[in-house]
Amino acid sequence: MDCGYFDAGRCTSCALMGQPYPEQLAAKQAHAEELLAPFGVGAWHPPVASGERDYRNKAKMVVGGTVDAPTIGILDADGHGVDLQACGICSPGHRAAFPVLARFITRARIAPYDVTARRGELKHLIVTESPDGELMVRFVLRSTEPVSRIRKHLPTLLAELPQARVVTVNLLPEHKAVLEGESELVLTEQETLPMRLNDVTMHLRPQSFFQTNTAIAAALYAEAREWIRELAPDSAWDLYSGVGGFALHLASGTAGIGRDGAGSPGPEITGIETSVEAVASAELSRADAALSRLRFAAGDATAFALAADAPPDLVVVNPPRRGIGAELAGWLEQSTGVSHVLYSSCNAASLAKDLRAMPSYRPVRARVFDMFPQTTHFEVMVLLERR
Repeated sequence: MDCGYFDAGRCTSCALMGQPYPEQLAAKQAHAEELLAPFGVGAWHPPVASGERDYRNKAKMVVGGTVDAPTIGILDADGHGVDLQACGICSPGHRAAFPVLARFITRARIAPYDVTARRGELKHLIVTESPDGELMVRFVLRSTEPVSRIRKHLPTLLAELPQARVVTVNLLPEHKAVLEGESELVLTEQETLPMRLNDVTMHLRPQSFFQTNTAIAAALYAEAREWIRELAPDSAWDLYSGVGGFALHLASGTAGIGRDGAGSPGPEITGIETSVEAVASAELSRADAALSRLRFAAGDATAFALAADAPPDLVVVNPPRRGIGAELAGWLEQSTGVSHVLYSSCNAASLAKDLRAMPSYRPVRARVFDMFPQTTHFEVMVLLERR
């Protein structure tokens, strides 16, 4: 993939831009195999390739420039806006929406936030596109000052951008390098964005995490379901469950023949996630799908495991980049009732660190999923079996 912004030095976020994609994928596979080699992976499945461009479902753009000439992209080293509206890894839906949103910023007189001077209002635009082409548009503001004007001109925005299902204002009054604040004001009748992957529909709320690459996320969840279906567990936990991608796929697709050869309704599954917004999203999806053997709760994954009366047959973990940590890894190592762990990691180095703390488990299969083309990052999923 070629990128004019990268070639001109205006944006270097995609560190592998210009490198042939087959080379990128081969290097990621080799890196994953090198890191996990000490643990003797039973079988490596071929890596799952992504499209080279247009793959991001979520665009996190800094707004700069002026109210009459806003930029949507990033800031340079001096804090000036760099416009990236034609970014090739963003979806076509994003690129079509950016000019409309730029006009709306001018129409509603929402002054872009000046980082150096610490004045202005609009810090970021966060735009998420569903597989059906609908959008969630979030304006990250310093204060509520522009909200009345946003409300006033919202009908015009929705007329020009009819695919915008959810529009919100997020408040980030502090001057710090974070993407969003805690407070969210929904301006549209609809509050969630349906994300339809495989045969599962997830309802995404404004502050909920969702995998960046829709096609690869669908492949990841489908593969997980296939691996777990073969195990036929009676009970499972989905720790770091987010909006429920793994749990919903397991609950809706793992019923069938149990380990005793009799019919099985599928495992009893509990999803644990710290984000209350994500749990609300997951519960809505669970209720819509009428999955009676699945529940979600807000809480810390490690604290939940340590306080549980009894362990499940299977534990699914999909932690942030830091991994599951020594305490949870130690609990899994000591909990002999957990026969399998499905570990999906966005950081193979922290995965390797966690595996060193769980010597009673061996990785029987593994697969790389290229969630982030043009970068060095990737997702790797391993199935661990107690020795």
